[in-house]
Amino acid sequence: MIQSLLIANRGEIACRIIRTARSLGIRTVAVYSDADAKALHVRQADEAVHIGPSPARESYLVGAKIIAAAKATGAEAIHPGYGFLSENAEFAQAVIDAGLIWVGPKPASITAMGLKDAAKALMAAAGVPVTPGYMGENQEPAFLAQRAAEIGYPVLIKAVAGGGGKGMRRVEAAADFADALASCQREALASFGNAHVLIEKYIQRPRHIEVQVFGDTHGNVVHLFERDCSLQRRHQKVIEEAPAPGMDEATREALCGAAVKAAKAVDYVGAGTIEFIADASEGLRADRIWFMEMNTRLQVEHPVTEEITGVDLVEWQLRVASGEPLPKQQDELSINGWAMEARLYAEDPAKGFLPVTGRLERFAIPSAVRPTRWLHEGGTAPMETAPQVRLRVETGVAEGDTISPWYDPMVAKLICHAETRVEAIVGLSKMAWSTRIWPVKTNAAFLGTLVVMPDFARGMIDTGFIDRHLDEVTADVEMPEWLCDLVAQRLASRDPAPATFGFRLNALSQTTVRFSDRAIAWTGRTDGRVSYDQEAYPIVTDEGDALLVTMQGATWRLAPERVSGGLGGAASDGAILAPMPGKVIAVEVAAGDIVAKGQKLLVLEAMKMEHALTAPFDGTVAELTVAVGAQVQVEALLVRVEKAE
Repeated sequence: MIQSLLIANRGEIACRIIRTARSLGIRTVAVYSDADAKALHVRQADEAVHIGPSPARESYLVGAKIIAAAKATGAEAIHPGYGFLSENAEFAQAVIDAGLIWVGPKPASITAMGLKDAAKALMAAAGVPVTPGYMGENQEPAFLAQRAAEIGYPVLIKAVAGGGGKGMRRVEAAADFADALASCQREALASFGNAHVLIEKYIQRPRHIEVQVFGDTHGNVVHLFERDCSLQRRHQKVIEEAPAPGMDEATREALCGAAVKAAKAVDYVGAGTIEFIADASEGLRADRIWFMEMNTRLQVEHPVTEEITGVDLVEWQLRVASGEPLPKQQDELSINGWAMEARLYAEDPAKGFLPVTGRLERFAIPSAVRPTRWLHEGGTAPMETAPQVRLRVETGVAEGDTISPWYDPMVAKLICHAETRVEAIVGLSKMAWSTRIWPVKTNAAFLGTLVVMPDFARGMIDTGFIDRHLDEVTADVEMPEWLCDLVAQRLASRDPAPATFGFRLNALSQTTVRFSDRAIAWTGRTDGRVSYDQEAYPIVTDEGDALLVTMQGATWRLAPERVSGGLGGAASDGAILAPMPGKVIAVEVAAGDIVAKGQKLLVLEAMKMEHALTAPFDGTVAELTVAVGAQVQVEALLVRVEKAE
């Protein structure tokens, strides 16, 4: 077994590898850039080496620096994780040439699967079904247009060296082909240094289904079943699950058998993924699933496979790299339950998923969820009958860390394993909606909403699902009135906050709370209690002079602007101020009137409630600034009462 390991990566995958290595007694070495000097993976490793400035091209993508770090620290092996240099055949060969162990496939296998056209030709020769299309050397525009017409529109133009949606265009009609081809080739050349493209039939209801494969140096190759990664945005995966919904055993056997055949065709060693595209217009059928590409590394979504098989794929990687045979053979592997993974990003879905940076002043993801009610085939059932689910978090940050602008803005991967798909959906949605991060904005609300969409729950998914439902799943979460009222009570009382709402208060009469461009006022209730939506599962904690409130993945920090024992926003000098933006619907006094303490002065309508403002003491109305119908802003002077002598 390898005794010391350098991880040529960062973030959550570096932390993930360190965890398994430590369980095997392997010493770990981290590498880091300037931006990652205090990163979690650096803190967790046994040793860490600085490899350069913050830009990846000057640090994590410089293979010579990484190999030098391994040599300097006495590391025996290098694990590339995913991304960066993980699928770089030249780097893999350099690691081997330096006398180190490469925890990954043979460089020749990486090369064989590195170009989409060559990989498809190789797969076709091996008897693996490939999407109808053209993958030849002739790149003349007229010739490619002719082949596209023969394949039949719509077609997809794809850069052979592409990835992540770059160098890819969908073409609906022959008239659009020339412009799309030129654009695709320009982007491919700029992104990958290779303008070569292939053309394939565009699948109308595509599902992205992939198979985890694993090979060793003893000639064994197995599959660990399939994952469905159809929920994507801009060709980037958002939700992954295993097994694939709607997959029958006959189709699974054909699909996974084809994946093993593909791995054997390139003499594959280590963890890899064979990606397929399925035409789901008539359900999943073996004759409508085609090879798309191979990822010659560990995948971001590997935890869902681990959850349903009970296998630690990183441990398998380290054992295979050490020369050991696969720990299990095919007949020893089986599917247990259902697993889902959601990618939690620092981004703002309401603003086109723009990345967000900043310090994680608060960062908490639940390790367990207790839904008040849970979904089942007949509707809903009480919490006490809900099944247990296993939650798992993979992250490379902790509270107090900073999301920097230098790298992918992934905060964490949220994984839920349960007995059934419905139970996994419930667990994952509650996990996302209970995630508390402040002040950095995340896509937690988007993720929780996405997986409870009715069509998703029914398994009616394809790669266009998110785009079709974009407005529904990206809307900002609004704080409901009942929660506003509860927050106002909480701030008025300042009692210790429980984990969730549902409490009795004998609070002061009113508090005013700033919330973005709004204010919240509470004018008291007879029993000091407000009912609330049990399904919303809000979480609230004291934050010094404020409250941190989380509901459905959104988090707000609410601080009191004014707390008083009267029913008005009255200062000690008799100034009656608007406790929130609203409309004056009644004025009970006029300038010069004599008033008694507690006498109603005017009524303000705000947030669908009426709020009576009263005199703070006996005196005279010295100033009246509003009339019925006036719209006022928070803290606007409404009335000033002079104290009686």
